Amino acid sequence: MKYYLVLSLLLFVPSVIQEKYDPTWESLDKRPLPEWYDKAKFGIFIHWGVFSVPSYQSEWFWWYWKGDTPRKNVVQFMERNYPPGFTYADFAPQFKAEFYNPDHWADLFQASGAKYIVLTSKHHEGFSLWNSSVSFNWNAMQVGPNRDLVRELSNSIRNRTKIRFGLYHSLFEWFNPLYLHDKENGFHSRLFPTIKTLPELYEIVNEYEPEIIWSDGDNSANDTYWTSQEFLAWLYNDSPVKDTVVTNDRWGYGVACNHGGYYTCADRYNPGKLIPHKWENCMTIDRTSWGYRREATLDSYLRIEDIISSLVSTVSCGGNLLLNIGPTKEGTIAPIFEERLLQIGNWLKINGEAIYESVPWTHQNDTVTKHVWYTSRKQTNGSVDVYAIFFKWPQDSLLVLGSPEPTSHTQVTMLGGDQSLTWVDCEEGGCIIVSLPTVTTPELDLRWAWTLKLTGLDSNRI
Repeated sequence: MKYYLVLSLLLFVPSVIQEKYDPTWESLDKRPLPEWYDKAKFGIFIHWGVFSVPSYQSEWFWWYWKGDTPRKNVVQFMERNYPPGFTYADFAPQFKAEFYNPDHWADLFQASGAKYIVLTSKHHEGFSLWNSSVSFNWNAMQVGPNRDLVRELSNSIRNRTKIRFGLYHSLFEWFNPLYLHDKENGFHSRLFPTIKTLPELYEIVNEYEPEIIWSDGDNSANDTYWTSQEFLAWLYNDSPVKDTVVTNDRWGYGVACNHGGYYTCADRYNPGKLIPHKWENCMTIDRTSWGYRREATLDSYLRIEDIISSLVSTVSCGGNLLLNIGPTKEGTIAPIFEERLLQIGNWLKINGEAIYESVPWTHQNDTVTKHVWYTSRKQTNGSVDVYAIFFKWPQDSLLVLGSPEPTSHTQVTMLGGDQSLTWVDCEEGGCIIVSLPTVTTPELDLRWAWTLKLTGLDSNRI
């Protein structure tokens, strides 16, 4: 616990940052992560674009159709359903977003308990959801919706909620001729980042002031090609969000999990243990796709129990969870996604005390009972409250916990309940047995996971 508190002081500081940063990883990595991000714990990822029109297989549809190794099922899908000569660009006029209601999105995200969102401003297909000055006729203002989708969601989020607004941006584009030219030159030429990528990054920061820049699509070329360090130095020193912005680690080949504001390392990254750098688990409700899929079945989606388990294990090990949904081409959020978000929100209304602003405890898992995860919060008087989150209700309603070291002042309560719970030491020692309440109230009858709050534990062991 003492180790993590010291680490927290080094990693997270109030949002007033004075130091100037040089365009080197040595300097950039010294920037403390703004404290709001670690406190937030839970965010929503939104993958939306022209790929939402075919809405088949995944957001990588274009690459699966026309990439280096086309997938047979995708090629056959196009042959069966579209006329000869149909191109990917022909999908764009069908991306109408006619039912897009950003106010409804904002209200839903608020109800989910999310503290930040990240919208794909541009995915690998290159189509921008704003009126990009360097993406003529391949943006949402000039084809398809004829709307600035980024601006509308940004306004709704900021006017209706306290959620932090963030943007995803793909550094590369599969079939952009400038990118392909640089690739053929072994990335010794830099036409694409100079003419396309960097102008877009500066533009979305200055126009929309996102507090998260979620970079992606960096694996083919190094950070020198992308001029990542120079951009980040400007972002941290001189941009309109320099004091509060957070960034991830996808800024060039070999950078992920080594440099950046917080680590994502790989999609669905969850080390299952405490690591000494802030990290994020970005994962999808759809088990295989980030974009909306029409062919998905009920089994394609994670159960709410799976999602809450990922949230709890992630937070227990010091990470944030960024949970993805994929809207339709019409701009609606499918009922299965909406249901999952509302279920998470209902669970967090009761158990959020153990999630938001928490820090990892001495133990992440219990030493006796499986599927029990711990978090903690330090109080203003210096004491530490410990939270034990468990996913299986014991048949005898007696929960055995091996990690807490009780004292005569230890009290145990259940979040959502209103009374202290009885506990005793195990006869053999080394654990305690907590008598759980009879589950009768709606607050406790969520059936997905429950949280015990333990106070007055041995301060020498926490």
